[in-house]
Amino acid sequence: MAKYLVIVESPAKVKTIKKFLGPNYEVAASNGHVRDLPKSQLGIDVEHDYEPKYITIRGKGDILANLRKEAKKAEKVYLATDPDREGEAISWHLTNALNLEKNGKKIYRITFNEITKNAVKESLKHPREIDMGLVDAQQARRELDRMVGYRISPLLWAKVKRGLSAGRVQSVALRMICDREDEINAFIPEEYWTLDASFKIPGERKLLTAKYYGTTSQKQNLTCAEDVEKVKKELEGAAYQVTDVKKGERVKKAPLPFTTSTLQQEASKVLNFSTQKTMRLAQQLYEGIDIKGNGTVGVITYLRTDSTRVSEEAEHQAALYIEKAYGPEYTGAKSQEKKSGQKIQDAHEAIRPTDISRIPLELKESLSRDQFRLYQLIWKRFVASRMTPAVYETTSVKIDAAGHRFTVAASKIRFDGFMSVYTQEDDEKAENNTLVKGIDKNTKLTFDSFQEDQHFTQPPAHYTEASLVRALEEQGIGRPSTYAPTITTILARRYVVKENKNLYVSELGEVVNSMMKEAFPTIVDVNFTANMEALLDGVEEGSVNWKTVVSNFYPDLDEAVQQAEKDLEQVQIADEESDEECELCGRRMVIKYGPHGRFLACPGFPECRNTKPYFEKVGVACPKCGKDIVLKKTKKGRKYYGCIGNPECDFMVWQKPSAEKCPQCGSIMLEKGNKLVCYNEECGYVMEKKTEEV
Repeated sequence: MAKYLVIVESPAKVKTIKKFLGPNYEVAASNGHVRDLPKSQLGIDVEHDYEPKYITIRGKGDILANLRKEAKKAEKVYLATDPDREGEAISWHLTNALNLEKNGKKIYRITFNEITKNAVKESLKHPREIDMGLVDAQQARRELDRMVGYRISPLLWAKVKRGLSAGRVQSVALRMICDREDEINAFIPEEYWTLDASFKIPGERKLLTAKYYGTTSQKQNLTCAEDVEKVKKELEGAAYQVTDVKKGERVKKAPLPFTTSTLQQEASKVLNFSTQKTMRLAQQLYEGIDIKGNGTVGVITYLRTDSTRVSEEAEHQAALYIEKAYGPEYTGAKSQEKKSGQKIQDAHEAIRPTDISRIPLELKESLSRDQFRLYQLIWKRFVASRMTPAVYETTSVKIDAAGHRFTVAASKIRFDGFMSVYTQEDDEKAENNTLVKGIDKNTKLTFDSFQEDQHFTQPPAHYTEASLVRALEEQGIGRPSTYAPTITTILARRYVVKENKNLYVSELGEVVNSMMKEAFPTIVDVNFTANMEALLDGVEEGSVNWKTVVSNFYPDLDEAVQQAEKDLEQVQIADEESDEECELCGRRMVIKYGPHGRFLACPGFPECRNTKPYFEKVGVACPKCGKDIVLKKTKKGRKYYGCIGNPECDFMVWQKPSAEKCPQCGSIMLEKGNKLVCYNEECGYVMEKKTEEV
């Protein structure tokens, strides 16, 4: 009979860990959280020191009954839930739900960063008490999230008449996407030109191409075609001379191993995985894979971490492997860890393979295609992080003529170092420059041709899942465990739509964001949310009382909600009448909200069930056919402006057309922030919006 009970979170781990421990141990799973705040109410006793009202989660009764039965039989109970705040809280909840302390059971908390035989057995030798700092940090986060969600969501519902929601982190993420969209819409491109000169060199087939720098004394920007023509005119018949050749060396450091955030970003860029998919696959690799000849083994370390630290044992293994597989010259010194102003939850290591000698190709048959691709990415990144830097030989050349200067910069790899294993897309693009061999000050140059190109400055890029994760991390919002669920939520609520990796705000997202900014500016303030994360870190360390954090937050939120409730009374919630008549019964149709935005419906429902799309007119005539321009949406909910006569007329723009006409060419003007820009790109006229329009 088993003497010891080990409780883990996931049933997938049970089989793996049981195999490591033998017959004296029973291993059981809690299937995640067993207690939580009730769904039917706030679940926080505001009057009595913000005490949480925990109840057993529906459907968990049988699991708890089974765990109680197993715990009764056992001499010792080991709580082996995940090594983070959530995991610590689950262990604490299990202690209470199973009455372990009342029943006089010896309770031990154990954690491991990887599910391997050594790690599990080692953790049993070093049990500890439950860390109440971690538990309290989780309780504070849970209460704060519940307060925001349960107090604000009903208001959104009342105002927009749909099942919307607000969240402490999701609302900030939505605001960041909206702010970026505003920046893009307000952006006005600026023209600039580049000028390249090609030269023949004796004995060389290939032409040498140099870029225009400016004069010999300073850099000069070419802002229009006239600037280019002026330079070309001044260079007519000029003699070109190599005036300087500098050779040097550039060292490119090995990358750091993955954290949760960098893994999500790289998997998105390289493998085109969503953050949610990356986390799901990483969870599978962590919990255990059936490997032929080895049984079930966890092949990567714990996936929720913001640390780049690596254990000494893993460092040693990596050094031995690299020396054997690539040679001693590729074995790097101990890598530098990420330096950051933010607190890093350093209990965990970086994400790495549990055994570096388990190369991806050997596991290919045991993994699904996507599991294999993610494992390969993690393995390569970790191996590269323990290797020597790459060394480039650099050459920069200055070519002068008639007071003007052209430059050539090139680099070639002298020693590939870590790049023999791992390269990023950006590396490959950046290192394509080639240079004629043996160029020096005496090299005779014969001018061949100019190549001039017109360019325009680009607006900031739309957020992708990867860049949003990066931005959230940089701003100190959320933690490794929250990035994926936050993005999943705003996509599921249809506040944001995803097209070709880019995230766009939907009409619904704009409505919710503007309401949140108006009624709850603090909640959606980036700095406030980052400070809140810092306070939760303080709770974890034991320097801040968790109830102090909650009690300082709630009164202000309560006041803001009450104020918003008063303001909401003044909002017209009745259906808005349109000027469209129902062609079936003659009633005036009303504007309704559905899952995909607004539509027209007959108020005679259920007798008359007529509905049709709602198009909001913007008061501007289509420049192609003269019909009304209306606000429309793509299938995914992104806003645009198009002709009501579509498909006969294909006019469409992303920016809102203005009633103003271009004074230069008579075309329509488009709103971009506080400016109006001519629709006719050849004209390009820009003017300030009139104050009444702003």
